[in-house]
Amino acid sequence: MAGKAVERRYAVDPQEEPSVDWGWHGRFPKITRAFGWFIAFGLFVMLIGNHENNTENVWLIGLGLGVIGLLLLDLRKQRTAWRR
Repeated sequence: MAGKAVERRYAVDPQEEPSVDWGWHGRFPKITRAFGWFIAFGLFVMLIGNHENNTENVWLIGLGLGVIGLLLLDLRKQRTAWRR
């Protein structure tokens, strides 16, 4: 009986996520990571240009490193023992 209670607690409610009716309610983790790397690369490419001072460079480098940090954190969360 305890197993059924656990199942109900973790079940997806179709009212909250309507896509569960047709069998899919996930995300696109590979595409999200690919776009993240693309955005980080794009931020570093924008360093090439005619900048008046280094304020733009500081922001571009900071945001690029922030995106890379989030991608590495996501990669670390993905590599847990129970998600093989």
